[in-house]
Amino acid sequence: MKKRTRVLALTVAAAMSASLLAGCGSSAQQGEAAASSEAPASTTAAADGEEDNIIRVGVVCSMTGGSAIYGEGAQNAIDMAVEEINAGDSGYKIEIVNGGKVADDAKDAKQAMNAYNKVMADSPEAIIGSFFSSVTLPMAEQASKDGMLLLATGATNADVTLKGDTIFRNCFIDPYQGKMAALFAKDKGFTKAAVIYAKDDDYSNGLKDAFIENCEANGIEVAYTGECMTTDTDYSSQAAQAVASGAELLYYPCFLDTVPLLVGAARNAGFTGAIMGGDGWDGSDTTGLAAQFEDCYFTNHYSSEDTAPAVQNFVQKYTEKYGTESLNACAALYYDAMYMLVQAAENAGGTDTASLVKGMTGMSFTGVNGDMTLDENGDAIKSIAINTYVDGAVKWTETLGSDGKVVSKAE
Repeated sequence: MKKRTRVLALTVAAAMSASLLAGCGSSAQQGEAAASSEAPASTTAAADGEEDNIIRVGVVCSMTGGSAIYGEGAQNAIDMAVEEINAGDSGYKIEIVNGGKVADDAKDAKQAMNAYNKVMADSPEAIIGSFFSSVTLPMAEQASKDGMLLLATGATNADVTLKGDTIFRNCFIDPYQGKMAALFAKDKGFTKAAVIYAKDDDYSNGLKDAFIENCEANGIEVAYTGECMTTDTDYSSQAAQAVASGAELLYYPCFLDTVPLLVGAARNAGFTGAIMGGDGWDGSDTTGLAAQFEDCYFTNHYSSEDTAPAVQNFVQKYTEKYGTESLNACAALYYDAMYMLVQAAENAGGTDTASLVKGMTGMSFTGVNGDMTLDENGDAIKSIAINTYVDGAVKWTETLGSDGKVVSKAE
């Protein structure tokens, strides 16, 4: 059964309310590309209940704690996208609610709901975020009840878009990412793999399950499966067992804060094979571990080294404005999300929530993260980049299409 039957009374009611309130509050881009002379006219039109050309957007990401580097990238990316869009000729403009700032979910489900409610208080017509599945899931459930369009960015848990008809994402899902990792392993000729995963993390469990399933389907033996916790700092026991299993590849689908610890422990235990993870590796600190990260790989939404014009234009402009420290996939996903909202408005001819939902449904979009099509669940069917490390620096190796075949490769 297809999920996208979108004539919902709640959605329409919420959309009408958002349209009536559009234009209230200050623009996030005052004094930049948005012309101040246009603001009074659009605000008056919105106050009269008429449709305007402004898309009011709430943004949520992790701005504090160990994942703050993602929030920094998100803030920079939306600032850059809004400046471009508001100076462009699309006919639409973006206004970021909450004073133009990303609301902090602190990578915590309770705080995420506080952030969601904070931006909802400013009557947005769409919400972008968040980057982590654990905090996006409760937001998606509430957004569905509120009839609010939620465009998730890095939340790869398959259940996110199943929360309701107004929920979309521009990232791939965990089953797809795990499958691609297994196909990459097959292409590299690996016949025996080990897995170490965080049993207290949904993201890690989802990737682990998909990877193991697809390894078995492609003739790769999973010789060892070890558990850890997201708070662990010692992986010596699991690493020793991975070595003893005779595995040629170690799969570690966890987040960046523990990746250096795991890689170091595996190399210290004598594991000389390849080590691989998912998009959660993006931004991992390799300081002092350059040698250990040789022959390590991770799947990601894009690579900053991809030669596609959209990628290189984004990378060049972002680097000039903000440097490279926060130039990560999170930034690229939030950047594309802004342009997807504009395309949704163009598709449906309106900026109210109901129109944006209609325009987003089944969308085909080309951006920094490549070509994608949103399926009946609102999930992105897209290519996937494979990155490696050289002298501790991330390097693009190749990009796989949805069929697992190489579509482009580093020279």
